[in-house]
Amino acid sequence: SALPEKKMIFKGLIVNQEDMNKLMLTPLIHYPMPGGSALITFEEAKVAQRILEMREHVVELSCGDDLEELDQCRVQVQAVPVEILLPSALEVRLTQSSRSILVSDLPSLGISKEALLDKLELFFSKTKNGGSEVESREFLDDSGQVVLTFTQDGVAEPLIEKGHIQVLIGKGKYKVKISPCMSGDIANLQLQPSRCPRTVLLLGIPDVLSEESMRDALEIHFQKASRGGGEVDALAYVPAGRTGVAVFVEDRG
Repeated sequence: SALPEKKMIFKGLIVNQEDMNKLMLTPLIHYPMPGGSALITFEEAKVAQRILEMREHVVELSCGDDLEELDQCRVQVQAVPVEILLPSALEVRLTQSSRSILVSDLPSLGISKEALLDKLELFFSKTKNGGSEVESREFLDDSGQVVLTFTQDGVAEPLIEKGHIQVLIGKGKYKVKISPCMSGDIANLQLQPSRCPRTVLLLGIPDVLSEESMRDALEIHFQKASRGGGEVDALAYVPAGRTGVAVFVEDRG
């Protein structure tokens, strides 16, 4: 209240308040597959629903001249829905490390990660640069940033308050950004079952053909409209006596 009035012009970026403080989750579901099963994903959800409603399917593996031989080349499989658990609510508790800093806006010097870490540790271990003895360092591959942890408390906070600092690396000076190092723990996670709209699980597949031949036979059968099928987007098959894991990712289609 004691500050004098001053006219100011805002030149920042205006964003919607609804878009702030949101955490985006990207599903990466690992789904166990038993032996003698297949996961088949159709391009259209209505095809998958039709296959589930029919439930029992007789798949021709090959054609022969003799009727008895033809009967032996048919197998019956069951189509069941694929149920997976997806997060419906997530609460993350964030804590700021008292002895760590996050170093970003690092220069591209054409040196190895270890060499870069050595140079950063050398700079930030000196008290004249505002640092102290470095306990550990870590290069974050996904972001290209570095986490430095000091042995003493009270070193990180003054560096974070500066925001940016000129770092001497070799014969050059480079301006890097210093940010607080945050870690998160899941405090609450709620899951709800969800049915895959385009994917069907086939069970009871006997091990009578090679993997490639069986995959081909299943895809040929289930892409035919006359048998209730449609265009197949993906198919994974696990022979009897073995197990597998299918990975579901976000459907951006």
